[in-house]
Amino acid sequence: MPIFGLGTWPLKGKAVYQAVLWALEIGYRLIDSASFYGNEKQVGEALEKTKILRDDIFITTKVWNSDQGYENTLAAFDRSLKLLNLDYIDLYLMHWPVKGLRNETWKALEKIYDNGRVRAIGVSNFTIRHLDELKTTLKLMPTVNQVEFSPFLYQKELLEYCKSNKIVIEAYSPLTKAKKLNDSTLMTIGQKYSKSPAQVLIRWDLQHDIVTIPKSGDKQHLIDNANVFDFSLDESDMRQLDDLNEDFRLIDDPNLID
Repeated sequence: MPIFGLGTWPLKGKAVYQAVLWALEIGYRLIDSASFYGNEKQVGEALEKTKILRDDIFITTKVWNSDQGYENTLAAFDRSLKLLNLDYIDLYLMHWPVKGLRNETWKALEKIYDNGRVRAIGVSNFTIRHLDELKTTLKLMPTVNQVEFSPFLYQKELLEYCKSNKIVIEAYSPLTKAKKLNDSTLMTIGQKYSKSPAQVLIRWDLQHDIVTIPKSGDKQHLIDNANVFDFSLDESDMRQLDDLNEDFRLIDDPNLID
């Protein structure tokens, strides 16, 4: 699984089609989608258009809440596979831990994996309590937990839990939807490395071994977001960024909703 990729929410239609093509051209090899995003068809069309080999691209999609449960999840996967026009998906995620359905949904993901139609299965928006509950019934551990993650929402306990259970943390909204890009600490650190605050945020994720999938439909932003492999933040800068945590969320706290 590439450690860096393209998030596609809320891009749709021609915008997501073009963004995926640009991203692949620039060198992105991980594309993240979901049935809820309503863009799987356009992502698939971009994959069909590109000259990059299918096996060199890592495709993620997710089962939405209203499609959860054992049989419903199996059917939802078939729909996603058809919309993407693929023979297999690299990573299939449970989008949210829906109460009363999540364990049966996971059993369906295990079946899809056993049938060889997906290369890995995981979850999204799961907290430690959700993962602990899942561990009581599962056969296969999730390989990925995709969650909102940034220095301003530094979920250190969850990160350590997932690392100890060999679950990869994948960060969505790593750029805080631009809400924190004017933070003085980010700007100062960025100036030190001649990098933008957005590039500093992405680099922070990478140095925590977190897969990060910033979203953009702008070609120059796609280029800039990928330009993060020619520098490293020193330990002092990493500590300063770690200390920015203020439990800042753009999306609902999974512990507070079901």
